[in-house]
Amino acid sequence: MKATSIWTWILIVCICKASSVQSQYYSERRPYDPKAEKLTNLHFFLHESVGGQNATGVVIAQANTTSNNSTVPFGTLYAVDDLLQTGPEPNSEVIGNAQGLAVVAGINSRTAVMYMDFGFTTGEFNGSSISIFSRNPLIMAEREIAVVGGRGNLGWQKGLHYLTLTC
Repeated sequence: MKATSIWTWILIVCICKASSVQSQYYSERRPYDPKAEKLTNLHFFLHESVGGQNATGVVIAQANTTSNNSTVPFGTLYAVDDLLQTGPEPNSEVIGNAQGLAVVAGINSRTAVMYMDFGFTTGEFNGSSISIFSRNPLIMAEREIAVVGGRGNLGWQKGLHYLTLTC
């Protein structure tokens, strides 16, 4: 019986010694190292055409229970593949495209909820993109859209970006 108690105490001391060594690793502190903030100003024009032969926004689903008389009724889902260009003219330089989905989510108002990825194919941001997921009040002339991520030169791992979008 006495030999069992001695072995039990030896085992307890060994476990305590081993756990104290391991806990020292987790007790070290790392200094706070924030990434530098960056300001990126993007200026481009989003060209969208709904309807017609070269439509870039098309209805892919529509609720059959919607009873309002709107031309774009509640519950309409769109697929979008719009051009991003340097100017408002149709023949201005194409610098990328915006692809995504938008659903009309306001029963009595023209509000969409949309996900889009703005991918750039030329210039400084070639191969980079920003992703948005936001409420989009369609009747407002100026809108704030939430940027939720990015990749390439606009990726968050390159530092925090504050983006100013003029569409």
